[in-house]
Amino acid sequence: MTAIERLWEDFELPIKDAFHCADGHSYEVTLDPGVPTGFTVLAPFDLDEMLEDDPSWVSSVDGLAAVDLGDKGLLWGGEGSYGSEGFVARLTADRALIWAMFFTESNPFDRIRLSGNVATFSSTSGVEIAFDIDDPRMPAVPER
Repeated sequence: MTAIERLWEDFELPIKDAFHCADGHSYEVTLDPGVPTGFTVLAPFDLDEMLEDDPSWVSSVDGLAAVDLGDKGLLWGGEGSYGSEGFVARLTADRALIWAMFFTESNPFDRIRLSGNVATFSSTSGVEIAFDIDDPRMPAVPER
């Protein structure tokens, strides 16, 4: 079991602007309203090393919006422990983590729109991010 899967069992994510895959790969991300997706995927990083330095640097997450994908799982968006945090995730049909993205300054994501394979998540502060639900690292041009 990977570090992110262990955290997800307790509905926790690291307090870092990051994209995490259940297979253990993690990438830094930044909100970027100047690009069509609303965010940019940056360099990979070692989550195990980050948690070794400070295992308590995690935020509890709670969902505010969901889209059921049937046998393909669930899209879930919501909030972290602090008011400015937001997360988005894709889960399997039995609610295991496929991937999750966490932002420290987005505010909670409380709306999800799905058009084909492109999901647009909107936060309470108006932040919008959009991406292909099968691989958020790949650019997808959403309909806005």
